[in-house]
This record gives sequence, structure tokens and C-alpha cells, in this order.
Amino acid sequence: MLDRLERTLRRGADRPAVLGCTRGGAVAVGARCGELADLADGYAAALHHRYGLRPGDTLGVAVRPGPRALAVMLAAHRLGLRAAVLDPQAGPEVLLARLALARPALVLADAAAQAVASWARPLARRAHLALPPLAELGPVATVGPRRPGCAPALAMGGTPPPGYDGDGDAVIVFTSGTTSAPRAVVHTRAGLAAGMRTVDGLVRPRPGAAVLGGTFFVLVPALAAGATVALPARSPKVLGRQLARLRPDETYLTPPQLRGVGAFTGRVWTGSAPASAELLARVKRLGASEAWGVYALTELFPAAAVEESEKSAFTGDGDLLGHPLPGVATRLTAAGELLLGGPGARDRYLGEQPDPWVRTGDRARLTADGRIVLAGRCKDMVLRRAENVYPGLYEPSLHLPGVDLAVLVGVPAGDGDERLVALVQPQPGTDHRRLRAALQAPLERMGSARPDALLFADVPLAGRSRKPDRAAAARLCAGKLGPR
Repeated sequence: MLDRLERTLRRGADRPAVLGCTRGGAVAVGARCGELADLADGYAAALHHRYGLRPGDTLGVAVRPGPRALAVMLAAHRLGLRAAVLDPQAGPEVLLARLALARPALVLADAAAQAVASWARPLARRAHLALPPLAELGPVATVGPRRPGCAPALAMGGTPPPGYDGDGDAVIVFTSGTTSAPRAVVHTRAGLAAGMRTVDGLVRPRPGAAVLGGTFFVLVPALAAGATVALPARSPKVLGRQLARLRPDETYLTPPQLRGVGAFTGRVWTGSAPASAELLARVKRLGASEAWGVYALTELFPAAAVEESEKSAFTGDGDLLGHPLPGVATRLTAAGELLLGGPGARDRYLGEQPDPWVRTGDRARLTADGRIVLAGRCKDMVLRRAENVYPGLYEPSLHLPGVDLAVLVGVPAGDGDERLVALVQPQPGTDHRRLRAALQAPLERMGSARPDALLFADVPLAGRSRKPDRAAAARLCAGKLGPR
């Protein structure tokens, strides 16, 4: 896939590759194909000749999404390096602990990342961004324009070496864990290629198409097919204008991003957080020809996919995820936890032995025809009156028209028991009295799992993918309900 990408970029050198947008949503060319290829070659030459990096070395990457970040990843792949992605939202202490495991030979950072770690730290904290002083992570070089106080600029020049042709680690993505026991997912070059082939086979991007999306798994298959990729605007208002101007053939957004948009074109794909049938149906009502929910993990991307029409037709308990994608193997433990495997799965966790099966942490069941139906997170179980209640079985039924998001959480009852609370986030302008009446039917169908209380409020979100923060939701509900 990456070899194919290089050939495609060289053949269409003058064609726009990566697009941005103005505040008004107008298209702005971030890089043309030839510029992107030249940038990747320049980075590869510099890393090899000036810094002496060799296959197997670790490269820390603290570069904002865009052409430079993509070129850095392509250069790392060409040299056989493994790229350790630095997340400014993790906090400096956690990052220091994580990078102590990876031991980068060099950290590449843009001026913005270095500002977050230095003079702009007070401002960055307000946006929940924080990096340690990057020099503590290893030698640092600046990618892109250099500002006062930044590390020396990456010394460009020289001929890029031949591409590395073997296997080995490709990328490290830090996920969970603590400062004393950090955890990171390691994908090999072969596994990364398999995951991108799966995306390519699922989406089938077309030459000349306009694609909106910002992840590596979106950028590479789309660009390799000859499509042009636009990076989504961060502001919901600007994102809406961007979609209206660009009218993309394919759109990849998270569920929270979808909720803030009023019109779509072409096919729409969403993942990283739960996507209800109602949300997918709304996307189609707003113009999408197809709306797909994609089940993906950091350890395996993508694993399963389902289109809105199939999901809306499903009447059983739980959240239908669809059939596993080609090459993805499924298994259930005795406790009902879903295990996944296949060529695109992570090789191992950093510092641990390889394992062919990924523990998803999700409870699930498999239908007679092999489709995956999610029953919720294993750790999200609520214990009420000696009965185990799994929120994932019932939350899909709460996503009626007029509901943006709904979760079931447990609130301590003070006696070791829990109260089960439905926290529902109505869509703006929805009549709360009518929505409460409409929710009575699905609540009745829950039987013994019927919640003790129904509350209307915004559901707290957390993390890069803006998933529901159940702990924060439980605290919110406890505050609203007060003592039992």
C-alpha cells in the first residue's frame, strides 16, 4: 500500500493531495502530491544521513495532523523505523513514563508542540494539552517553521536511501496504564499493511474522489487510490461549512463530530465511539447515500462494519456491529468477552510477548450468521439488587428520534448497592416532555433492568475520540439525584 502510494504521488505530482480549509469553509491546498513525496524523501534523507537512524530505531513524533505529520510517517516507514506517537492530552508525567519504555533515538516536533511544552504551557492547560520538556524524551529536532526557543530545525539534504524491505515494528500507540505501568500497542509493518488493505477493500476509494478524514488509516488508502484528502476542521461550524463547500464522496468523522453537522454528501463512515442506528439514520436523512458504523480498536482497525439499513432492521438486544471484516477472527471467552485476531491485529503490547488474540474488554454474542452483537463493556456492569445489568444491552433502545446520546450508569446507593440511571442527551430544540413520554415504551421493555431514574443532560465525553465518560456521567447523575 505504501509503495503504491509513493508511485501515485509521483505520477500525479501537480494534483492536490491534502486539503485544509479557511474559517469560511473554503478549500485550501495544504500540499500537492509531488510536494508531499518530496517532503517524505527529504525527511528520510535527513533522518538517515544527518541523524544516523537505522531500521528498528524509535522515532518520537509530536507533529500536528497534516502534510508534515504524514510525510514524517512515510519517511519512518521507508527507513524501517518505529514511530512512537506522542499525545499532548496524556499529561507530562504519563508521557515521560511511556517514552521511558520506547526510548526514542530522536523526537520530531513542530513549533506548536514545543510551545505546549514551554512558553505556551499555561494556555495549553486550558485546552487540556500538556507535554513535558521534549528534551527530556531524547534529542529533539524541529519539523516545519522554527520559532524562538525551539530545538534546531531538522537538517534537510542528501539522497534518500533505498526503502527498507523487511518486517519489524512500525508504530507504537500509547493507550492505557499508569505512570508506574504504562501500556502501548505495537503494530508491525505487516500488520499495518493488512489493516490498510482491509480499509481499502471496505471503502474502495476512487481516483479523483474527495475524501474528508484525518487518520493515517484514511489518508494512506485514499491517497494511494488517487483520491484527494481534506483534513476535518476542528470547529463544528467551520466543519459544516467545509462539508458544504467540498461535498466529499467519502466522509470519516467520529459520532460527536457527526452530531454537529447539518448536511452530508456521499458515503459517511464513523467509529471510535458508539454510533446508534438513530444517529446513522439522521446522517442519511441529511443527505448521505450510505451511513456506516465501523467497530475498531487501537489494537485492530477495522474489525467489523454495519450499514444503517441493516442496523435499523435489527430488533434484538444489544448493539449490532455487523459481520467481521475479511481476515478478522472472533472468539468469546467463558465470561462472554469478545476476542479478535487476524493479520491486522497488533503484534503485542510494548514490553510484553506477542499474543494472537486481542482482548477487547467488550461483552458480546455472535448471531447464527456470524454477526457481532455488543452487550457493553465488561467493566461497565452495574450491580443492582444482586442482579448484574449490562448497559450495552439496553442503551441502543434509548436512541430514539430527538436523542443525541444516551447511557446507563450506576450510582452508589450508600449500602453497597447501585441505582441504575438513564442519562439522555436530547437534540437541541427537542421537547423534553414529549421525549420523556416516547422513552417510556423502551424503558418498559427493559423489564428487571428498567432504570431507577431518567435524567436529561449533556453526556460527558472524554479522550481523543470523545467517547462517553461513564465515571463522569455517574458523578453527574449522583449530583442531580442527591442522597437516596
